This record gives sequence, structure tokens and C-alpha cells, in this order.
Amino acid sequence: MGRRIVVGPFNRVEGDLEVALEFEQDRISAAYVNSPLFRGFEQMLIGKHPLDALHFVPRICGICSVAQSAAASMALAQAAGLSPCENGRICAALTQAIENLADHLSHFVLFFMPDFARADYAERAWSVEAVERYKAIAGSARREVVPARTRLLETMGLLAGRWPHTGSLQPGGSARPIDASERLRLYALLRGFRAFLERTLLGDALEAVAAIDSVGSLRAWAAAAPRGDFGRFLRIADDLDLWRLGRATDRYLSYGAYLLPEGPLYPGGVWDGGPRPLHLDAIAEDVSHAWMGGDTARPRDGSTVPMPDKPGAYSWCKAPRLAGEVVEVGALARQVVAGHPLARDMIRHGGSVAARVVARLLEMARTLPEMERWVMRLQPDEPFCAEFELPQDADGVGLVEAARGSLGHWLSIRRGRIASYQIIAPTTWNFSPRDAAGQPGALEQALVGVAAGADRRAPVSVQHIVRSFDPCMVCTVH
Repeated sequence: MGRRIVVGPFNRVEGDLEVALEFEQDRISAAYVNSPLFRGFEQMLIGKHPLDALHFVPRICGICSVAQSAAASMALAQAAGLSPCENGRICAALTQAIENLADHLSHFVLFFMPDFARADYAERAWSVEAVERYKAIAGSARREVVPARTRLLETMGLLAGRWPHTGSLQPGGSARPIDASERLRLYALLRGFRAFLERTLLGDALEAVAAIDSVGSLRAWAAAAPRGDFGRFLRIADDLDLWRLGRATDRYLSYGAYLLPEGPLYPGGVWDGGPRPLHLDAIAEDVSHAWMGGDTARPRDGSTVPMPDKPGAYSWCKAPRLAGEVVEVGALARQVVAGHPLARDMIRHGGSVAARVVARLLEMARTLPEMERWVMRLQPDEPFCAEFELPQDADGVGLVEAARGSLGHWLSIRRGRIASYQIIAPTTWNFSPRDAAGQPGALEQALVGVAAGADRRAPVSVQHIVRSFDPCMVCTVH
């Protein structure tokens, strides 16, 4: 019998997280991911007026509140048989994209990179620079990134009235119309954020980064000139071989991101060695190892019944599966499913810590130029929100892509009230416990095989793997 240690709670993670690690011959042989906090938002909504969901669900999380709002408004729109107007769709896409880009920036510089300033890496050639740049609180990156992120989030005041917990996203579109002067202000703020990304984070034009089509081309691009924080990360990733660390399931899911009038910017689907369509009825939540009652069920038929003393359970997180299989979600999944050649090249030998991080930066480079075009498509003299009336009995599903991955809301209305509301958050997919077949979740798989650290403690690589998924535990235990 090998030894077992528990790592957690993790700092720089939204919510409580514990990971139990079992070692055999000084390598991790099994991992058990525990979400130790229960919140119960789904139960709070039962019996409420359907529109109350727009006020409750943004408060699931202060980081991805717009994504929660968007999923709820889409579920309500489907229940009402409503198509939002064009301005409303564009505003919703912009609002979601701003939150996602701000999240990607915060995660990379403030949550992920500080781990390379640890004393564990004091002997590495890049250590002194990493400490100066990324050390928590004291690093120079924070002094540049926080003001840039703040300026980006000024766009939320124009588009959504406030952030977080905006109430502007509605089933019919946006409750916050944009006039001509505000449209120009939005464009100027996005151009200012572009300048920061090109000067500091990426070190090149966004279009040049978005055009990189292979890992070989990425390395050649990084070697050609100083490339800001992106280039620093790539040098560290090569030195620590982060390209072979943290392989999970090799199956990827995306619902599709930024639903514009002509369709999503990044189309949805599944990648399992090749592209295939997503069938929503194939999604089910297994509760065999969760402190939940009931049986495995599709979300529209599911329930959330706490059972804190359930034998064999070790997490408040359910185990969502797609046709019984484990999938990974997130920026890497989005870009793989959408067909970007760099993303697909990065997973030729399986996903990794490096691939997940690069995918977030790639997504920033691809998305911001589109956002600049979306702003100029807004028509201030046209409606921003369509009128609607909810039926007494209806069902709806809202599927969006938060920064961390696929987020789904399943709504049932009966006699004018919410009869059922089920949510599967991105971290629920990635940080799920085992299912009835004994399959570990994506993170649990990604940790297996990692070598023990010095003095037989948890290695620092565990931190890199966990943070490469950018966990948000409060969403998981909604």
C-alpha cells in the first residue's frame, strides 16, 4: 500500500479545493479531487418566478457572472420561443467576450505565473526574472496588468451597467442600449487593450499570434525576438517540459462561443481523435461518488439532493459525462473543436499544461479583433431588446462558453414557476470525481504519473496541473 497525502486548500483558486494523492514508487498512482463546499443555488430557484433566475445565477460567481447571466437568459429565451434582436446578440457576445478576456489575463499573470517564482526553481536560469516579474503582490507584472484589466472592464459600464452581477443580459437581448458616442468609446477602450496585449503580454500584433499554425512555428516565432510575457512562458515551458505534463482525457467539448446573428464565432462540437457533433441527450450527471442522492440522469431530468453522509462519496461535485466518457472543457477545447491548426497540433500527443495556457493566449489574440468589428456593427437607432412573454409551462436550455469552458443551464417552468433548474459548470466537467464505472475525472487523470517532490512532499508540478485548468470551485458547487 502506497502513501497518501492531501493537498489543499489551494491559494489563488476561486473557492475551496482539496486533492488527495496516492503514491506508488514515488509517483502519483491515483488522485481524488474534492470540492468540499456546498452552496445550493439550484434549490434556491425552485418555486421562484422564472425571471428571478437573472438575479440569482450571476451571484454564483464574481468572476464569471456574465457567463451565468448569458446561460440563464438563453434558457429563458428558448423557453419563450424568442430570438433576440441583432443589437442584443452583439451586445451579449461583447459582454461575454470582455469577461472571458479579463479572466484569461488575470489567470495567466496573477494566478498561474506566480508559481514559477517559487524557491523550488531558484537554480533555473530564468528564476530571477520570474521572481521580479511574477512574484505574488510584489511582481512588476501586477502593476501593469491590473490597470490594463481595469481599463478593459470600463467597457462593462457602457455595455452592462456594472460588473460583476450585471442585469443587462435579457432573453430578448440587452437592457442597456448603446448610443453613437458610447460605441466610439467602446471601440477606443478595446483598441487601448489591444495596445497593451501587443506591447506587454504577447509582444506582437494580435493577427500575427493568431496566424501561428503549429508548435514548431510557435517556437520559431518565440525565438525570433523578445515576445513579452508569452515568450517568457514559452521559455519556461520548454525548460520544464510542460508540454508533456498534465495529459488528461484527450476528448474535448465546446458548446460554441459568442452566438452572433450569423452563428457562433467558435463553433461547438466534440473532438475525440477527430470532429463529431454534440448530442445534448448524451450528457448525464453521475452521482455515485458525490454527496448527492438520486441516480445518474440527464440534466433536464436531474435533481440536486444533498446526502453529506453518503458512503463512498468524496466530493460535492457531480460527475458529468458525455455518452459515458470523460471530456475536457476550456480554451484548449474551444480552439481544438473550432479547428485552429495550432490547437490541434498541440494535442497530437495529448493535452498538457503548456497547451492549455497557450490556448488562452491564442484565444485572446483571435477574439479581440473580432470584438472591434462587433462594436462597429452596433446600430444605435435599432432595438437592443425584443419584447417577450413567458409561457406557463416550458423548458429551455442555455449553453455558453465561459473562460473556463462549457457552461449549461437546464430550466423547466411549470404553472409559471421554476420547477427545475440544473447547472453544469466548466469546473464540474474538469474536476469531477469518479463515476460508477470507476473513471477518474479529467484533473484526476492529469495528475497520475507525476513524480513525487523533494522530501516526499507534493511536487510543485501538481500546482501547475491544477492551475492549468483554471478551477472555479464556487461554480462547481453552485
